[in-house]
Amino acid sequence: MNTTNAGTGTGTRTAAPTARFVATHSVLSLNARHPLVAKSLVDAQEMHRTVMSGFRGWVEDGDPDARSQMGVLSTWSVDLKAAALVLVVQSRIPGDWARIPRAAFTAAPHIITVDRTFKAGEVVGFRTVVNPTHSRPPANPNGEKTRGTRTAHTTPEHVKRWFVRRLQGDGDPATAEDGVVRIGATADPEGLGIRMLPTLSSAHRRKPLRIGRAEIRGSLTVTDPETLVTALSNGLGHARAYSCGLILTR
Repeated sequence: MNTTNAGTGTGTRTAAPTARFVATHSVLSLNARHPLVAKSLVDAQEMHRTVMSGFRGWVEDGDPDARSQMGVLSTWSVDLKAAALVLVVQSRIPGDWARIPRAAFTAAPHIITVDRTFKAGEVVGFRTVVNPTHSRPPANPNGEKTRGTRTAHTTPEHVKRWFVRRLQGDGDPATAEDGVVRIGATADPEGLGIRMLPTLSSAHRRKPLRIGRAEIRGSLTVTDPETLVTALSNGLGHARAYSCGLILTR
């Protein structure tokens, strides 16, 4: 059992040796040639709508925090040769996929209840697709402090550095001094597999939406089970409404 700082610098907390993670995973096998699926593939906002269509009625329509309240995260992969898209949706409540046309499916939705206990020292394999960004300072000749522009990393090495900053060694607090939220686990940076993915976009907004993405695979050693469960539940990084940030473990 480890004693770590709470992240505020004013106290300590004792990290629990185990933590339980419970969620629902919906695995949707879809025909990439179906118009609804094809539109979701070319427009990030349409993919968001497809994902959220499974959760109507749980919160008030138009609630800006609907996705986070229901713990909805997603990730997808596509085989263009086979015209097959696999969409995995995680949520705190069960999804209802009746609003997606039956013709869009190549198989019935597979619903899995995930109930897993993680313990300190356990090694787990993982995969995640993230939107790794950094803040680019704006040009300001007056020397005034202004908010930077969030820009996506574009090389595997920069993505690796972004992810390593979020790893949490034994005894490290869940939040770093610079405010970076850690994930309750550590990893060997040399054992991480990084693959840059195509940028997602959407024409629905006044300001064009562009989301840089990277896939990260490897093994994690659990150091703080409660913090890891929080990361699994809430996701990692930005663009979590657009199929980024879901951490899948095995």
